[in-house]
Amino acid sequence: MSATIAEARTDFYWVEDREPHHGRRKAILEKHPEVKTLFGVDPQMKYSVLVLVVIQLVTAFYLPRVLDYPYGWVIFVAVAYLIGATIAHALFLAIHEITHYLAFKKKSHNNILAFIANLPIVLPYAMSFKYYHALHHWEQGKDGADADIALAGKARLFSGLLGKTLWFIHQILFYAGRPMFVKKMPVDKWTVANIVFQVGFMSVFLYYAGWYGLLYLLLTLFFAGGLHPSSGHFISEHYVFHENQETYSYYGPWNKVLYNVGYHNEHHDFPMIPGSRLPELKKMAPEFYDHLHSYNSWTKLIFQFLTRKDINLFSRTKRH
Repeated sequence: MSATIAEARTDFYWVEDREPHHGRRKAILEKHPEVKTLFGVDPQMKYSVLVLVVIQLVTAFYLPRVLDYPYGWVIFVAVAYLIGATIAHALFLAIHEITHYLAFKKKSHNNILAFIANLPIVLPYAMSFKYYHALHHWEQGKDGADADIALAGKARLFSGLLGKTLWFIHQILFYAGRPMFVKKMPVDKWTVANIVFQVGFMSVFLYYAGWYGLLYLLLTLFFAGGLHPSSGHFISEHYVFHENQETYSYYGPWNKVLYNVGYHNEHHDFPMIPGSRLPELKKMAPEFYDHLHSYNSWTKLIFQFLTRKDINLFSRTKRH
């Protein structure tokens, strides 16, 4: 990368070299072949997913009853932000783990678990995420393939403190809608099954839980993908805060409830290692990770992203 981080960017970092993870993975395996012992599924994941789904849906069913009491709306919104948004974000990242086939050995079993994790997310999301996230790994930063990067028009529009704040608050909407403008997704039987399963479930849920139950789930999604500390991982993973580094890890406390998504360099190097074992990977090969820039606070990073003039939606690495 030849550009310097000194003023507001007006274009992405365009590079010709391959993403860094392929080479580092090869080097780590040559020096630490014992890393292969970390490959495979996490047998505990299915249980954590089921617990999160049940808590979220039961809360959505019963919480609207507080609206009959004084300050009921305050309690409703507070629970949606403090508890619901955290669970919603954990389910986003559970689906992330599952789409790497890290819950079961059989692909079909992983897909079914992804459908279940998808239930409180309202819209059928699991299979589309699986497709676009695979592209993000296989063709990281490639123009017209990696839907993880903001479109140039949006990067120009949402600039400055106000623009970035508006984008950050609503980033879940952009994150959900952007892929269709980047690359058309093929529809297969699992995509159709995801839609049918989710629409069928939400019809039953709406009948029994009512509109306020649905509102709770929607609020948790809005908070989880906006001004919530957990959404700092969207910023921490690939926004270029330090020249010549494309991917960043976070080693703070949110990893404990978000499937260690913060170990992002480690994850991209070895997507076949479940999040629960990524800290072991770092311990096995510290010389490959300790020198890289990393974070310990997503809240601090969000503040820096919003207030620093030299960091904006163009602060991402792209490839032709």
